[in-house]
Amino acid sequence: YVVDKYGRIDVLVNNAGITRDAMTRKMTEEQWDLVIDVNLKGVFNLTRHVGPYMQSQGGGSIINISSVVGEFGNIGQANYAATKAGVLGLTKTWAKEFALKGGNVRVNAIAPGYTMTDILKTVPQDLLDKFAAQTMLGRLGQPEEIANAALFLASDESSYVTGHTLSVNGGMRL
Repeated sequence: YVVDKYGRIDVLVNNAGITRDAMTRKMTEEQWDLVIDVNLKGVFNLTRHVGPYMQSQGGGSIINISSVVGEFGNIGQANYAATKAGVLGLTKTWAKEFALKGGNVRVNAIAPGYTMTDILKTVPQDLLDKFAAQTMLGRLGQPEEIANAALFLASDESSYVTGHTLSVNGGMRL
């Protein structure tokens, strides 16, 4: 559909993410599988089709949205952490694979910190305040800040950047 309508695919942003939090000892296989299917398998399925197409057209940019949880883990989020760490591994692998034979496809990731998206809308304010206090900037991120990072990685301004994870987390892990 995209190629028929626009003639090419220049950018793919893999931005799927759900949570089904539970301590590992209480996590069901269904919770595990659902998060794996959406957060990791979805990224794989889109990229395995779009990446080779981008190679054939001479280039493009694939941007995978991961998470600081994929870098550092988080209590009660084994499934989520596994998927977001997996996305980081795929990013490095695909940066190598899709550059082969002059493919000129750049593959990067963004690892957001706590960002005011729908996932956080049900979190109590006192907990949000604790999250904000964990950052050097003393606040939560806004979706537009993640979008700006994606715009940079999609643009020619990042034409020599591939295999990189851009942390957008307000200094959360300094």
